[in-house]
Amino acid sequence: MARGIIQNNSFMIELLHGANPENLFAYFKVPVPGKIFDFSTNANVLAWPDIELKNLAELASNYPDPNCNELRNIIAQRENISPENILFTNGTNEAIFLLARLLGVCRTGILQPAYSEYERAFTNATDFFKLNLAGDFDAVIFSNPNNPTGIYIKNVYEFAKKFPKTIFIIDEAYIDFVLNSEIPPLKILDNVIILRSLTKIFKLSGARIGYVIANENVISELKKFLPSWSVNNFAQELARKFLLNQDFYNATRNFYKKHTPEFINMIKSAGYEVLNTDVHYFLIKVEDDVKIIRKLLNYGVVVRHTRNFKTLDRKFIRIATQQPRENKFLAEILKNLESKKSWQKIKI
Repeated sequence: MARGIIQNNSFMIELLHGANPENLFAYFKVPVPGKIFDFSTNANVLAWPDIELKNLAELASNYPDPNCNELRNIIAQRENISPENILFTNGTNEAIFLLARLLGVCRTGILQPAYSEYERAFTNATDFFKLNLAGDFDAVIFSNPNNPTGIYIKNVYEFAKKFPKTIFIIDEAYIDFVLNSEIPPLKILDNVIILRSLTKIFKLSGARIGYVIANENVISELKKFLPSWSVNNFAQELARKFLLNQDFYNATRNFYKKHTPEFINMIKSAGYEVLNTDVHYFLIKVEDDVKIIRKLLNYGVVVRHTRNFKTLDRKFIRIATQQPRENKFLAEILKNLESKKSWQKIKI
């Protein structure tokens, strides 16, 4: 049986977080192969378009715009809202912790299963499992689409209107990956705070950039806690380039709309149960996640455990759509995982 992964150890869970494959190989004492197939990361797999940045020395030596005004104007025009409704942050993680500080010790509910950073930020929060119980709390936080299930709640504004005394913090980090559901127009409601990320859709995880959309009073209060120059020049310039590149955005959406259903069908054909999803990542039901994770590592394949997601403990792995050849490669491995057929005959 694998070591600390089965324990309730926050450090170990963090160590085995998706998109850090080297840590996983080291933990299980599996030699790192020449090529890693990382299905644990949810970031865009398309290659970057040609991007010409400003002078690097200038970006590195000058202070960034503390208000991210150019980016706020781009988002405001796109969403038909005021720039005063927008606050850029050092990724949505910073926004989550800013909101926890702003709200203090109010009764906060975390809709489970949920991203583990919510619990780290809102240390006194209570878990709940149905959105129609949101009225029991002063504030609730949840991801939409959900991470890790991929389910998208279309009528979320109706819940917010139903419980006007509850603050709804809606993490839309993966909203751009919703495949077939119609996304309702963004609304500025007094009790709704929306978090959005640019790190997933534009593959900018290392740059750290996201933003908050809320009424002007909330934005004004959050700014009081925001460190000066929170979003660096490189992140702002990269975000600007990508936000103005509609062709890359459209190509990304078309890619996932085509290849995610194909991938899911291959996994099902391999004999596995796949839970419904509205995005490019999904859960696969397994008997023992550690057992399958360890076996897949021997073939250079990394998948995401779900042990830090409540209600999913040990019985699911999460994977995200990659390039077609890689998707087929994983499906073939899963198909032959428990058979006597040699893995070494499976080639990408």
